[in-house]
Amino acid sequence: MELPSARPYTFRFTPESTAFIIIDMQRDFLDPNGFGAIQCGNDDVFREVRSIVPKTQAVLEACRKLGLYVVHTREGHQPNLSDLPPSKRLRQISAPNGHHTIGIGDEGPMGRLLVRGEYGHDIIDELRPVPGEVVIDKPGKGSFWDTTLHRALLARGITHLIVAGVTTECCVNTTFREAADRGFECCVLNDCTSGFDASFYTSALDMLCSYDGLFGYVGTSDEVLQQMAPAAQLATPPTTPPGFQGDISLAGLQRQYSARLTSPTEVIKGLSLRIAEYQQADPAVWIHLESPETLLHSAKALEERFHGKPLPPLYGVPFAVKDNIDVGGIKTTVACEEYAYTPERSARVVDAMIAAGGIFIGKTNLDQLATGLSGCRSPHGSPHSVFSPNHISGGSSSGSAVAVAAGLVSFAVSTDTAGSGRVPAMFNGVTGYKPTRGTLSAQGLVPACKSLDTITIIAPTVEEARKVWLVADEGPDPADPYAKTQQSLALWHVDFRGPKAGGFNFGVPPQSALQACTPAFQQGFTSAIARLERAGGTRVEIDWTPFQAGNDLLYEGALVQERIASIGATFIKENLSTFDPAVSSIFSAALAKEVTAPDVFRDLHLQAESTRYAAAIFRDEIDVLLVPTTTCHPTFEEMRADPIALNSRLGAFTHFGNVLDLCGLAVPAGTYVSEGGGGETLPFGVTLLGASGRDGRVFDIAREFERTK
Repeated sequence: MELPSARPYTFRFTPESTAFIIIDMQRDFLDPNGFGAIQCGNDDVFREVRSIVPKTQAVLEACRKLGLYVVHTREGHQPNLSDLPPSKRLRQISAPNGHHTIGIGDEGPMGRLLVRGEYGHDIIDELRPVPGEVVIDKPGKGSFWDTTLHRALLARGITHLIVAGVTTECCVNTTFREAADRGFECCVLNDCTSGFDASFYTSALDMLCSYDGLFGYVGTSDEVLQQMAPAAQLATPPTTPPGFQGDISLAGLQRQYSARLTSPTEVIKGLSLRIAEYQQADPAVWIHLESPETLLHSAKALEERFHGKPLPPLYGVPFAVKDNIDVGGIKTTVACEEYAYTPERSARVVDAMIAAGGIFIGKTNLDQLATGLSGCRSPHGSPHSVFSPNHISGGSSSGSAVAVAAGLVSFAVSTDTAGSGRVPAMFNGVTGYKPTRGTLSAQGLVPACKSLDTITIIAPTVEEARKVWLVADEGPDPADPYAKTQQSLALWHVDFRGPKAGGFNFGVPPQSALQACTPAFQQGFTSAIARLERAGGTRVEIDWTPFQAGNDLLYEGALVQERIASIGATFIKENLSTFDPAVSSIFSAALAKEVTAPDVFRDLHLQAESTRYAAAIFRDEIDVLLVPTTTCHPTFEEMRADPIALNSRLGAFTHFGNVLDLCGLAVPAGTYVSEGGGGETLPFGVTLLGASGRDGRVFDIAREFERTK
């Protein structure tokens, strides 16, 4: 899409990578008696500023229909004014000949001026955000200082900004220029912004597009609306018969619900039949299933809750939860009845899914105590890959991956400590996303290894995993001792060309490490390297030392003792004989191992050194690390013959992920024919790993990989 008349030349953008950012359209700036009216000091000029609302509203509605991300900002301070510098508070009211009789934080007709939570701080009714739209509360004039705006844009793959809001000469100008410094391509709409001084308005816009686009572009709302209308028509899907047609993808459900072709109750009726039918083929997927009656009640309640209202991002979307994550009132077993308990409240991430309109379907099976990568260590049975009844599903998130791949749920909330969300995703041909450790709340997660555990998302595609992540990532949880603040995570410059045109560097393991893979997996990985190169990547040779060290640390050093500490040494000793034999063997070996305090500190120091070394490789040499998700796809017979060593082999390219504080996406990368007697067609997959906090960058590159053939 493009705005041909934009100054200094045509502004081009794609909807999927563009956000419409509306700056400070709040009562404090647009309604009488607010801070804006005091700032302006002229009623006629102030009324003129508010005249931009209808045009801005029209663009907002068009952007929503087209699917652009929408971001609202609000200027305001904490109630205790702890984020208000004295210079901002005192400078204007101290002017000898000024007209500012009251200042920020003082009581006004709409509450305390520019203070969060006050009536005047909220966005005007005409532009009120709908569920799923980002609201950034900023303490300054620019929208990036002490906010999460940059990271919110990176998370969504945004490279272009269409800008509206007030005031042109102040907050719009400041945000626009800083966005340009951060690499974003920006275009401000001249009839969707205004200020309190006509000459400042004109000069500010002239400056923003000066010097052949030094900072960006200036366009008009009319051209935006003209461009969006044809695109929206082209995006309209063909007529679909009413009623549930079986598509439970996020995009498919959203389209059906928005067009009123179906309802959550109809989806649940069809899905309940599908789940019951699949139970006949594989009864080991679930540990707990909500009854059809309960599911229908949840769907009807959802319909009533959002009747006549904008629909949230996960409205009517069925999802599963791995049974080491709490759902209030439903027993959490971790596939170990001796450990089981019934929580009063749900995990924070589950609450986020339900608040966004998701429908909880049930708790999925897993390797007992989340110990294993095979999916064969549960008293509830061993799910098989959706590709073959003879091949394992992978673990520990076994039931979760199968439920998604079989189309029983749209996504699953799972966990990953050493590869538990990535390996089963590969074995079932779906996407497994492991976020940066400490960015999704671990509240309500039964710890396997508390400092390494990560809530994960299993979904059919990269884009669907990303959409669920954006719902789950609510910011740091004060109750999670390992939570990371967004401000502590590294940012990076945006490349408006996108990864394919802009290019990126990727590392790969050395051939010596790849020898752990079967010939079919080595061949599949060679094809994946070529595919990533076609997607815009340049292969870079890297030092494998820190990654191998991370692998060795997880189970061969002292760090394995954290598994015992997390679950409880007394519980393990008292119940060892009741565990799955493989799980019992692992814990018996860990308990018998002589570990001293110096051993623990030695390995913690080595972990820190390896983590820093790996981070430097990502900082200086590569954007992502490409690895085979795992080394082979065993049959049940093969796993039974060698349950410990073969399980360990499956983690050759996953174990170091959380040890070194990386994020990653396991994505499908083709199929191959098994070498066994069955000759089944099985999935192959790779994982793209990124440095801590670079989840958005990994998503961008993984999406390009997914699209490239």
